[in-house]
Amino acid sequence: MAERPTHFHVENMPKSNFLVIPRHSTEQRRYIPIGFMGSENLVGDAVLLIPDADLFQFGVLTSNIHMAWMRTVAGRIKGDYRYSAKVVYNNFPWPHVTADQQVKIAETAQQILDARALYPNSSYADLYDERTMPSELRKAHQNNDRAVMRAYGMDVATTTESDSVAKLFTLYAHLAK
Repeated sequence: MAERPTHFHVENMPKSNFLVIPRHSTEQRRYIPIGFMGSENLVGDAVLLIPDADLFQFGVLTSNIHMAWMRTVAGRIKGDYRYSAKVVYNNFPWPHVTADQQVKIAETAQQILDARALYPNSSYADLYDERTMPSELRKAHQNNDRAVMRAYGMDVATTTESDSVAKLFTLYAHLAK
């Protein structure tokens, strides 16, 4: 490090778009505020990153389906969620999607980013607090949730979070064979 005094010790700088997932997030949030970032950003060690990400991946991971999985399998520090690559991400059963479903999820994911952009002076803590979440952002997430549920073949009107988790574990059991 003495030979590079002007460099950060850890330099996680992907060369393309990437997702940023905080390792810890309050249990009071319905959605962990996952970031979709470009290569101009520097990432610290309090987050996990997924390099070479696209809007489809962002849409699935920021959906309530993935959040239900995370709430079920993630570790905890006090009551807060501890997201991990080995337990939450690596074991998550992704949907098998058609090209149209993939496009739809990417579109609804972009709606989330567009809704966030309406509030450039707000932190993720403000945006994702259930009491202060802007209606545009909540609606964008709900649209994304519906698109992801359809990709899993779930009935949007009747599927509960427990139903979602049960389906995910059925898929996981099939994949783990």
